[in-house]
Amino acid sequence: MSWGTELWDQFDNLEKHTHWGIEFVERYTKFIKERSEIEVNYAKQIRNLSKKYQPKKNSKEEEENKYSSCRAFLTTLNELNDYAGQHEVIAENLTSQIISELMRFVQELKAERKSHFHDGRKAQQHIENSWKQLEMSKRRFERDCKEADRAQQYFEKMDADINVTKADVEKARQQAQLRHQMAEDSKNEYTSCLQKFNQEQNEHYYTLIPHIFQRIQDMEERRIEKVGESMKMFAEIDRQVLPIVGKCLDGMTKSAESVEPKLDSNQVIESYKSGFEPPGDVEFEDYSQPMKRTASENSLTNSRGEGKDKPSGKSKPKLWPFIKKNKGSGPEDCSHLPPEQRRKKLQAKVDDLNKEIQKEVDQRDALTKMKDVYLKNPQMGDPNSVDPRLSEISQNIERLKLEVQKFDAWLAEVEGRLPLRNDQSKRQSGLYDTQNNAPVNNNCAQDRESPDGSYTEEQNSETQIKAPSTEFDDEFDEEDPLPIIGTCKVLYPFEGQNEGTMSVAEGEMLYVIEEDKGDGWTRVRRSEEEEGYVPTSYVEVFLEITKGAMTYI
Repeated sequence: MSWGTELWDQFDNLEKHTHWGIEFVERYTKFIKERSEIEVNYAKQIRNLSKKYQPKKNSKEEEENKYSSCRAFLTTLNELNDYAGQHEVIAENLTSQIISELMRFVQELKAERKSHFHDGRKAQQHIENSWKQLEMSKRRFERDCKEADRAQQYFEKMDADINVTKADVEKARQQAQLRHQMAEDSKNEYTSCLQKFNQEQNEHYYTLIPHIFQRIQDMEERRIEKVGESMKMFAEIDRQVLPIVGKCLDGMTKSAESVEPKLDSNQVIESYKSGFEPPGDVEFEDYSQPMKRTASENSLTNSRGEGKDKPSGKSKPKLWPFIKKNKGSGPEDCSHLPPEQRRKKLQAKVDDLNKEIQKEVDQRDALTKMKDVYLKNPQMGDPNSVDPRLSEISQNIERLKLEVQKFDAWLAEVEGRLPLRNDQSKRQSGLYDTQNNAPVNNNCAQDRESPDGSYTEEQNSETQIKAPSTEFDDEFDEEDPLPIIGTCKVLYPFEGQNEGTMSVAEGEMLYVIEEDKGDGWTRVRRSEEEEGYVPTSYVEVFLEITKGAMTYI
């Protein structure tokens, strides 16, 4: 069915309808805009929520990540951040693929509609003018006919009157003939106008108006089709991100399934155990007999392996496990802590220093490369401008090495043995086994018991150990490759276009040589000659267990 044949007389209604159609498209565009704003605000709130609960660096929350439940929560926060990114993608696609297109389409519709109805009004005005000309010629023909009739009657009257002169009769006759001629001319003109009008009217209603209305109908159908395509795209934009959203949710589920209650409870033991033996039974002291009373061998007041007698009046058990320790950071060598906790604190300090040294070494390597570039291309910069920073970094490295040496000495002291070469190497590389089962010298710990129930770092003369002074320059050889600390699977392809990054393909397995330090990048290796950084959110990192200690990536 065609608008031109069925709605030939509904010009005004079609004008109103097409105007409403354009307003509908504009209203739908506004709806998409508001949906896009909702997605942007939602993504922003989700990102802020994820950022709010991220553990702060050097805080207690960061230390809690040794528990599987805390690590699972951190993974959930990271996945939630990626989830928010998908809502930003939805908002961006809504703007670029629907809103911009609809706004352009509406402008085209308005211009096209204006052109069509301008042609329609022009045709309508032309047919109305033709009708007016027809009416004018018709009225003129009617008037001339009446004038001719009156002139004919006047002539006949004058001709019948015997009192009228012949000249008057002749004049009346001529006047009657003139009027008849004028009526005949008006008749011919009216006939011509009528034929012309009928022809134009037929062309108007059967050719011109149907053609214009057909174009308007085509325009309206294109508008409806465009709205339908936009609605389909509206749903498709959401559907496009569903696979990635599903992977985010799968990551959350996987992190939840990785929670291990037994492992966390054992981690509490490893974190807080002191390394001391529980106190033995307190022996009965018989005050009814005049005898020299001594403390029990197993009493807490007696050091293991030491049998010194003390005056009976001063023999009093020290229940140190139940006495509240003095608060505060304590001395640098952590001598205020029990042996096992002290060992862990010192080991953690050594690992942190090693990481700082590695950062300084990386900076030194980068500056050295920059200096080489400046030497080869002087126009890019002055090579001497890098020297002060290189000197500062070298001093920092030497200072950090001395710090490592000092803490290694204390660590060797608390372990009750000299640090072996391979153990030092492991600590330097950051992979030292933190769950070392080396025996702790409990005699030394218990002899350091102070009168208030705590313990000091005064060592027994029999277990006095001096840490050797060794140089660690060869331990930080910058040419040595970083050790492999785990593996990862690439979840999404990544084109490494910047310097230091590496291109990876989806499903590829790589070695992890440096974990994410909070900047969103993980350092990986494909072969001995090829390594670089990839986004942490693009890979799934697997844990690696070494020597009974689990390293979490």
